[in-house]
Amino acid sequence: MNGTAIKTTCSYCSVGCNVEVTNLGEGRFRVVPDKEYPVNQGRVCPKGYHMLTAFASDDRGTTPLLRTADGGMEAVPWSRAFDVFASKFKGIIDNYGRDAAAFISTGQLPTEEMAMLGAVAKFGMGFYHGDGNTRQCMATTAVAYKQSFGFDAPPFTYEDFEVSDYMVFVGANPVITHPVIWQRVQQNSRNPKIVVVDPRFSETARAPETTEHIALAPKSDLHFFYSVLKVLIENDWIDRGFIERSVEGFDEMKAHLDGLKLDELLKAAGLEEAVVRGMAEDIHRAEAASFYWTMGVNQGHQAVRIAQSIINIALVTGNIGRPGTGPNSITGQANAMGSRLFSNTTALYGGYAYTEEADRKKMAEILNIPVDRIPDKNSLPYNMIIDKVNAGEIKGLWVIATNPIHSWINKKEFFAAREKLDFLVVQDLYHSTETAQYADLFLPAAASGEKSGVFINSERRIAAVRKVMDPPGEAKSDFDIFKGIAKAWGCDNLLKEWSSPEEVFKILQRTSRGRPCDITGITGYRMLQERKGVQWPYPEGCRDTALHRRLFKDGKFYTPGGKAKLLFEDFAPLPEQLDAEFDTVLLTGRGSVFQFHTLTRTGKVPFLRDKSPAENYVEISSEDAGKLGIADGSMVKVSSRRASVKVKALVGDGVKPGQVYMPMHYMETNYLPPSAFDPYSKEPGYKYAAVKLEPA
Repeated sequence: MNGTAIKTTCSYCSVGCNVEVTNLGEGRFRVVPDKEYPVNQGRVCPKGYHMLTAFASDDRGTTPLLRTADGGMEAVPWSRAFDVFASKFKGIIDNYGRDAAAFISTGQLPTEEMAMLGAVAKFGMGFYHGDGNTRQCMATTAVAYKQSFGFDAPPFTYEDFEVSDYMVFVGANPVITHPVIWQRVQQNSRNPKIVVVDPRFSETARAPETTEHIALAPKSDLHFFYSVLKVLIENDWIDRGFIERSVEGFDEMKAHLDGLKLDELLKAAGLEEAVVRGMAEDIHRAEAASFYWTMGVNQGHQAVRIAQSIINIALVTGNIGRPGTGPNSITGQANAMGSRLFSNTTALYGGYAYTEEADRKKMAEILNIPVDRIPDKNSLPYNMIIDKVNAGEIKGLWVIATNPIHSWINKKEFFAAREKLDFLVVQDLYHSTETAQYADLFLPAAASGEKSGVFINSERRIAAVRKVMDPPGEAKSDFDIFKGIAKAWGCDNLLKEWSSPEEVFKILQRTSRGRPCDITGITGYRMLQERKGVQWPYPEGCRDTALHRRLFKDGKFYTPGGKAKLLFEDFAPLPEQLDAEFDTVLLTGRGSVFQFHTLTRTGKVPFLRDKSPAENYVEISSEDAGKLGIADGSMVKVSSRRASVKVKALVGDGVKPGQVYMPMHYMETNYLPPSAFDPYSKEPGYKYAAVKLEPA
């Protein structure tokens, strides 16, 4: 491969940038952005430039490791690792039943590997329970779209960033989380008004392109957007024709809003009436208004209804299906969209349901497997898997390409859960992750640059992931690991058609036929490379060669009646209240453009590491710092009702008095938030905790 330029897709965030990788030999690679690719148009963020550097780390897993009687880890051959895996999990299922085993996966694997895992674990091994870490970031959006539109269908295309004349970013900080997307915003020639809705004065709020920052009270988004809806409806600033043709539930929603008092909504949001009326009027005047959200919305105790309040504004004003419009969720991980559609975890492939007999029969027919191999009940969501481990009901856990001991909310729960497990398997790139260090069996996996498949990005674009180098030592692709486990289990004959990633892609195409995500018209990996990725849907016979394709142009949705649903409800109480002791709100989020998730990869790249704070910190307002006698750079003790941690103080204007902010990349942060989850999506509420501060 030396000297050959190979085009592939970055495996960090969901933007889906395409890059050209040239192997220079001796472990050196040149990575440059693809100038012709319609997603990034010759740009890439610092992480993308260094996407391969982390894979050369000394702590890469190169051979399976098995825990010994004295607590150490010894290298074993793959044959031994597969046999131990199969015997341990078979013993657990034989002794405790199918509910006693579970897996937790990721949004970082290629789609074909996710699908293979779901097939091996659910159909072959008989697991009922398996979820992904996309539960931590995108479950809210998936549920909100499915309830409102009838299917998990982000309606937009990245071209919309360049043609909208009014843009609202809610709980989103793309300047550092999705910088290539922000560069697309900067290309907008319409001089758009850009509004950032966020309690914190984030990097995006302070960007020169941003017109207005609405610093609402933490977790008051539902109050705020209901107030905007009230003003829109009261002034008849709505599209009654579109509502009549394409929306249901308007009268019911209006009656609900009529029962709310505007002054009380404003008080809860901590805003002046002029702010709400100003946004409503701006939406009314805009030719193309668009709304974007990320984890600031998704990670909350009432997150689905908040997302749907944004969806409702777009629907009643007709801002959907046209260029520059839409209620648009920007996804988190590189392949979270692939996980949502094709991982076979909490739903069958293509959005079919485990609980529907007709769907199970259809899937059995498509996959040529006995219908009784398909579970007839849903998996437990991530949080309930952990609860069942803590209750002693789940005895075996298989963790693939994620690091829950670092990332799980109120993480003391996960430490406690580990002690209840009979067997923990961790399958990852590095044997050094916080979770891998607790494993009974470690399986070394290949990285994204060391295997092939497809990712699906935020705008539904299916893009090729291509192998540019070999994995180190005896590390295997996750696909080959799943095949090895299937053989050791004795279920490989059931999945004999699942012979390679490209064959699995063909199988997934069959599962998508006739579904909203139909991709039967894609002729193979080569087409994806030649066409610069393809946005779903792309059914057989499709001749649409446009690079950008948005949904709902005809005003028809995926519900039985073809109309989108307006969904709403009463306000739920905050997960915990402030009091005289815990009198400050903790907000959490991304730290810098150079950091990603638990630093498992970015923390190993010298350039990225040197550009990032070496230690965790807490942002605190100058006013609060003065009252507490806390100096910039001094150590601070941050305590919640669950834990206390010590971090550095960063004094400035990023947060209001009574609020503080900590980045989620460091181990200390997720000790603090409560175990609060949205009732529909079961996504954790990372973004809100009651804390107190004191000099350390």
